[in-house]
Amino acid sequence: MKKESKICIIGAGISGLIAAQTLEKEGFSPTILEATNSVGGRVKTDIVEGYQLDHGFQVLLTSYPAAKKFLDYKALELQKFLPGATIFNEGKAQTIGDPLRDFSLLFPTIFAGNIPIVDKVKILQLNLKLKSKSLDEIFAEKEISTLEYLRNFGFSQKAISQFFKPFFTGIFLENKLETSSRMFEFVYKMFGEGNAALPKAGIQAIPDHLFKNLKSTRILFNTKVSSVKDGEITLENGEILESDFTIIATDLGNLLSESNKKSTTWKSCKTLYFETEKRVIEKPLIGLLANENSPINNIFYHKSLATESHSKNELLSVTVIDSKHLNENELIKVVKLDLKKHFNIDVLRLIKMYEIPQALPDLKNLKYSLKPSETRYSSQIFLAGDTLLNGSLNAAMLSGESAANAVLEAAK
Repeated sequence: MKKESKICIIGAGISGLIAAQTLEKEGFSPTILEATNSVGGRVKTDIVEGYQLDHGFQVLLTSYPAAKKFLDYKALELQKFLPGATIFNEGKAQTIGDPLRDFSLLFPTIFAGNIPIVDKVKILQLNLKLKSKSLDEIFAEKEISTLEYLRNFGFSQKAISQFFKPFFTGIFLENKLETSSRMFEFVYKMFGEGNAALPKAGIQAIPDHLFKNLKSTRILFNTKVSSVKDGEITLENGEILESDFTIIATDLGNLLSESNKKSTTWKSCKTLYFETEKRVIEKPLIGLLANENSPINNIFYHKSLATESHSKNELLSVTVIDSKHLNENELIKVVKLDLKKHFNIDVLRLIKMYEIPQALPDLKNLKYSLKPSETRYSSQIFLAGDTLLNGSLNAAMLSGESAANAVLEAAK
């Protein structure tokens, strides 16, 4: 291989970092061009007054095959959620979960009246079905909406509205369950085979961990690219860089002359972080609101898990998928009122609100993986990112690896 080849990677998100790691293992020394001042892309954490604030409520599913391949879970000090959720509706809170994986959830799940017993049996049947179904089989299935899938499986409207809709709205970032049934089966299988977890230092510990492990990669921060063509990268400041091979591991935007034909549409969300004196959910469980009239989708007390940063009071995150056409001040006011009304939560103050316009790509014809050749845009340009497959950390990693393998093949 031509080890002296100039290889540039645009974007220091998960895909770009995995691409760099894959190239390094074969003796190459790529250069990453990153528009911001840190790695991570959409996976970031801020420290504000001693609180760890992730950019949106994000979790790592430990059963992701790519995550198990590329990440050192021990080094990340993963803190695991309990396999369940506490559902709030009409002033009542009921916890359901997988008692086979955590015995403490057995009796709350058995006696939870918000999910009919016939639906609890069907949940077990769905678990068994997906346990024996391969990922390739899942992504070869005909796509229908998640809502249609659940109805076809026989789940009651009560189970859908009380559990599946609030839970998967927070994952898919849309409240009509229009997301592909392939994604539903994939995510459900991953939840069933592993844990939802957060690194002790917050979600950005994942890209920081990948970046730390790079040895020969050079990274240029605050370096924004304006356009790319074979052999040449033009920076926003007008500087032109030569590149034998370029991997674009970020949103294409206007980087390529024909990129408008492949533009990605995005799902958005808002995350509000509040300080509270106490928790209404003591264990590391997500809280769901089964009420479509409220902008609140889910809540989580981040200090129910061990965190690296220390603060005096509790940190509560609130995820909003549908802002109900409220402006920022109106939304904050309504969220505070609904926290009191539906959860009996009194907040001390708002710490910060994140508006995330590009939280998750809105994709059709979802795929699990792609061949290296499928990442090739031109003779010298290759593409990476979860937008090529499905909106997940697993997809981001797999696409970065595939693009790097395509470059390795081209460099022979």
